[in-house]
Amino acid sequence: MFYESHLKSEFNFSHKMRRLLWRIVYIFFFRFSLPPFRFIRRFLLRLFGAHIGSKVLIYPSVEIWAPWNLSIGDRSVIGPNVILYNVDRIEIAEDVTVSQYSHLCTASHNIESPFRELRHAPIVIKKGAWIFADAFLSMGVCIGEGAIVGARSVVVKSVDAQNVVVGNPAVVIKRRQLDWRKE
Repeated sequence: MFYESHLKSEFNFSHKMRRLLWRIVYIFFFRFSLPPFRFIRRFLLRLFGAHIGSKVLIYPSVEIWAPWNLSIGDRSVIGPNVILYNVDRIEIAEDVTVSQYSHLCTASHNIESPFRELRHAPIVIKKGAWIFADAFLSMGVCIGEGAIVGARSVVVKSVDAQNVVVGNPAVVIKRRQLDWRKE
Protein backbone atom coordinates (compact mmCIF):
# COMPACT_ATOMS: atom_id res chain seq x y z
CA MET A 1 0.00 0.00 0.00
CA PHE A 2 2.75 2.48 0.90
CA TYR A 3 4.64 1.55 -2.24
CA GLU A 4 1.62 2.04 -4.53
CA SER A 5 0.66 5.45 -3.14
CA HIS A 6 4.28 6.55 -3.28
CA LEU A 7 4.34 5.93 -7.03
CA LYS A 8 1.26 8.02 -7.88
CA SER A 9 2.12 10.96 -10.09
CA GLU A 10 0.97 14.50 -9.41
CA PHE A 11 0.55 15.03 -13.17
CA ASN A 12 -1.98 13.59 -15.62
CA PHE A 13 -1.17 11.95 -18.95
CA SER A 14 -1.92 15.12 -20.95
CA HIS A 15 0.50 17.15 -18.84
CA LYS A 16 3.22 14.53 -19.24
CA MET A 17 2.75 14.48 -23.02
CA ARG A 18 2.95 18.28 -23.20
CA ARG A 19 6.18 18.18 -21.20
CA LEU A 20 7.54 15.44 -23.46
CA LEU A 21 6.76 17.49 -26.57
CA TRP A 22 8.38 20.57 -25.00
CA ARG A 23 11.47 18.49 -24.10
CA ILE A 24 11.85 17.34 -27.71
CA VAL A 25 11.49 20.91 -29.03
CA TYR A 26 13.87 22.16 -26.33
CA ILE A 27 16.58 19.61 -27.18
CA PHE A 28 16.45 19.95 -30.96
CA PHE A 29 15.52 23.59 -31.51
CA PHE A 30 15.81 25.74 -28.36
CA ARG A 31 19.07 24.40 -26.96
CA PHE A 32 20.88 24.33 -30.30
CA SER A 33 19.74 27.73 -31.54
CA LEU A 34 22.74 30.03 -31.87
CA PRO A 35 22.99 32.75 -29.19
CA PRO A 36 22.28 35.65 -31.61
CA PHE A 37 18.99 34.03 -32.67
CA ARG A 38 17.12 34.89 -29.50
CA PHE A 39 13.93 35.51 -31.49
CA ILE A 40 13.73 31.76 -32.15
CA ARG A 41 13.83 30.97 -28.42
CA ARG A 42 11.22 33.64 -27.66
CA PHE A 43 9.00 32.24 -30.44
CA LEU A 44 9.29 28.65 -29.16
CA LEU A 45 8.49 29.69 -25.58
CA ARG A 46 5.46 31.68 -26.74
CA LEU A 47 4.35 28.71 -28.83
CA PHE A 48 4.27 26.66 -25.62
CA GLY A 49 2.30 29.29 -23.68
CA ALA A 50 4.98 31.47 -22.07
CA HIS A 51 4.40 35.22 -21.81
CA ILE A 52 7.62 36.78 -23.11
CA GLY A 53 8.07 40.54 -23.40
CA SER A 54 10.04 42.45 -26.03
CA LYS A 55 13.85 42.51 -26.14
CA VAL A 56 14.08 39.57 -23.71
CA LEU A 57 17.38 37.71 -23.85
CA ILE A 58 17.25 34.04 -22.92
CA TYR A 59 20.41 32.03 -23.47
CA PRO A 60 20.11 28.67 -25.25
CA SER A 61 21.51 26.79 -22.23
CA VAL A 62 18.64 27.90 -19.96
CA GLU A 63 16.57 24.92 -18.73
CA ILE A 64 12.82 25.50 -18.53
CA TRP A 65 10.58 22.79 -17.11
CA ALA A 66 7.18 24.15 -18.23
CA PRO A 67 7.04 27.21 -20.53
CA TRP A 68 3.29 27.62 -19.88
CA ASN A 69 4.18 28.54 -16.26
CA LEU A 70 6.61 31.29 -17.27
CA SER A 71 6.20 35.04 -17.66
CA ILE A 72 9.14 37.37 -18.46
CA GLY A 73 8.83 41.14 -18.84
CA ASP A 74 10.47 43.47 -21.36
CA ARG A 75 14.28 43.82 -21.49
CA SER A 76 14.93 41.05 -18.95
CA VAL A 77 17.89 38.69 -19.25
CA ILE A 78 18.03 35.02 -18.27
CA GLY A 79 21.73 34.11 -18.29
CA PRO A 80 23.56 30.97 -19.34
CA ASN A 81 22.82 27.68 -17.56
CA VAL A 82 19.97 29.09 -15.45
CA ILE A 83 17.47 26.46 -14.28
CA LEU A 84 13.80 27.48 -14.16
CA TYR A 85 12.10 24.56 -12.44
CA ASN A 86 8.62 26.02 -12.79
CA VAL A 87 6.14 23.40 -11.62
CA ASP A 88 4.29 26.54 -10.43
CA ARG A 89 4.44 30.04 -11.97
CA ILE A 90 7.65 31.99 -12.31
CA GLU A 91 6.88 35.66 -12.93
CA ILE A 92 9.84 37.83 -13.89
CA ALA A 93 9.06 41.54 -14.37
CA GLU A 94 10.75 43.93 -16.77
CA ASP A 95 14.44 44.92 -16.52
CA VAL A 96 15.37 41.88 -14.40
CA THR A 97 18.66 40.01 -14.70
CA VAL A 98 18.95 36.39 -13.60
CA SER A 99 22.67 35.62 -13.86
CA GLN A 100 24.39 32.41 -14.92
CA TYR A 101 23.89 29.14 -13.05
CA SER A 102 21.06 30.49 -10.89
CA HIS A 103 18.30 28.05 -9.94
CA LEU A 104 14.67 29.10 -9.44
CA CYS A 105 12.78 26.19 -7.90
CA THR A 106 8.99 26.39 -7.43
CA ALA A 107 8.51 22.88 -5.99
CA SER A 108 9.60 20.63 -3.17
CA HIS A 109 8.17 17.70 -1.22
CA ASN A 110 6.27 17.38 2.04
CA ILE A 111 8.97 16.15 4.41
CA GLU A 112 6.37 15.54 7.13
CA SER A 113 4.70 12.81 5.07
CA PRO A 114 5.95 9.30 4.32
CA PHE A 115 4.47 9.77 0.81
CA ARG A 116 6.53 12.91 0.13
CA GLU A 117 3.73 14.64 -1.79
CA LEU A 118 4.74 17.43 -4.12
CA ARG A 119 4.31 20.99 -2.82
CA HIS A 120 4.67 24.06 -4.95
CA ALA A 121 4.33 27.84 -4.86
CA PRO A 122 5.16 30.60 -7.38
CA ILE A 123 8.30 32.72 -7.52
CA VAL A 124 7.90 36.42 -8.34
CA ILE A 125 10.79 38.73 -9.25
CA LYS A 126 9.81 42.38 -9.50
CA LYS A 127 11.08 45.18 -11.75
CA GLY A 128 14.79 45.92 -11.79
CA ALA A 129 15.86 43.10 -9.49
CA TRP A 130 19.15 41.34 -10.09
CA ILE A 131 19.84 37.73 -9.17
CA PHE A 132 23.62 37.26 -9.13
CA ALA A 133 25.42 34.13 -10.32
CA ASP A 134 24.61 30.71 -8.88
CA ALA A 135 21.86 31.93 -6.54
CA PHE A 136 19.04 29.63 -5.44
CA LEU A 137 15.47 30.93 -5.04
CA SER A 138 13.05 28.65 -3.22
CA MET A 139 9.35 28.24 -3.88
CA GLY A 140 7.03 30.98 -2.67
CA VAL A 141 9.55 33.83 -2.54
CA CYS A 142 9.07 37.32 -3.93
CA ILE A 143 12.10 39.43 -4.80
CA GLY A 144 11.13 43.10 -4.47
CA GLU A 145 11.66 45.93 -6.93
CA GLY A 146 15.33 46.77 -7.41
CA ALA A 147 16.50 44.14 -4.92
CA ILE A 148 19.84 42.35 -5.29
CA VAL A 149 20.45 38.69 -4.47
CA GLY A 150 24.19 38.12 -4.04
CA ALA A 151 26.16 35.39 -5.77
CA ARG A 152 25.59 31.88 -4.42
CA SER A 153 22.92 33.09 -2.01
CA VAL A 154 20.06 30.83 -0.94
CA VAL A 155 16.78 32.73 -0.71
CA VAL A 156 14.06 30.99 1.31
CA LYS A 157 12.12 34.11 2.37
CA SER A 158 10.89 37.07 0.35
CA VAL A 159 13.22 40.05 -0.13
CA ASP A 160 11.92 43.62 0.23
CA ALA A 161 12.40 46.25 -2.48
CA GLN A 162 15.91 47.73 -2.81
CA ASN A 163 17.41 45.30 -0.26
CA VAL A 164 20.70 43.55 -0.92
CA VAL A 165 20.81 40.00 0.44
CA VAL A 166 23.68 37.50 0.59
CA GLY A 167 24.49 34.17 2.19
CA ASN A 168 22.93 30.84 3.03
CA PRO A 169 20.29 31.50 4.12
CA ALA A 170 20.26 34.95 2.57
CA VAL A 171 20.23 37.91 4.98
CA VAL A 172 19.95 41.64 4.33
CA ILE A 173 23.34 43.38 4.36
CA LYS A 174 22.26 46.81 3.12
CA ARG A 175 19.70 48.83 1.26
CA ARG A 176 20.49 50.12 -2.22
CA GLN A 177 21.00 53.88 -2.43
CA LEU A 178 20.80 53.96 -6.22
CA ASP A 179 17.44 55.02 -7.59
CA TRP A 180 17.59 52.87 -10.74
CA ARG A 181 14.18 54.12 -11.91
CA LYS A 182 15.57 57.57 -12.85
CA GLU A 183 18.23 56.28 -15.26
